Amino acid sequence: MDPKTDKLVRRTTMVATAVASYILLTADYGPQPSALDPIKNAILSAERSVKEFVFGSKKVGQENEAEKAPNSSEKV
Repeated sequence: MDPKTDKLVRRTTMVATAVASYILLTADYGPQPSALDPIKNAILSAERSVKEFVFGSKKVGQENEAEKAPNSSEKV
């Protein structure tokens, strides 16, 4: 097989495996606790961390808005 094609097939397989694993691990198994809960929590925590890193923390944004907003007791 051509080296470029082989590389593409390997990468596609790795991505497909990762996506399938993510879907299976984060599936809803009902209200009963399962052995996969710690793994699911770790994935969700990593997802939140990446979102906070990329988009910024919501807490920081809210604090900045609170500092910028004028107090209602101050007259303009």
